[in-house]
Order: sequence, then structure tokens, then C-alpha cells
Amino acid sequence: MKHIHPENEKHALIVRLRKIRGQVQGIEKLVSEDADCTDILNQVISARSALKSFGEKVIHTHARDCIENIKDPAQGRRNLRSLITVLQRYVS
Repeated sequence: MKHIHPENEKHALIVRLRKIRGQVQGIEKLVSEDADCTDILNQVISARSALKSFGEKVIHTHARDCIENIKDPAQGRRNLRSLITVLQRYVS
């Protein structure tokens, strides 16, 4: 199901993704420069944390807009089942 994000929300998500992309590019640079492994791992931790935060934001938005505020209860239940399926993969 397509989800149309409001422009301000879409912009905030894109900004987060650009920061994550910059972190991953920084990790690549550290690897190419043979940086200390602990420095690389610290950057990996930061990137994972940012990606986790991004995922949590998307989950929250989906739950609010595609389940909680949906007008058709049957569609809301289908969306909820879909979210549960995705969450099972997300947490494993």
C-alpha cells in the first residue's frame, strides 16, 4: 500500500537518510584509509543507531497513519497483519 507522507515529514525522513548515507560514506573512507578498527566500529555503531531510529520513525508513522487513523476497519486489520509480518523480520 502506497503511503503519501506530508511534505514536512518526507523532508525530515530524507534528511535522516542523507545523514546515514554520510555516516556510511565515512565508514568507507575509514576502511580505505586503513583506520583503526575501533574507530571504524564506533562509526558502524553510530550508523546502526541512526538507521534504527529511522526505522522506528517509519514504524510509528505507519502505525498512526495506516492502522490507527484508517477509515476502513477491514483495511486497518490487513495493514496491521502486514506490519506484524514486517516487524517479525525487523526484530530478528
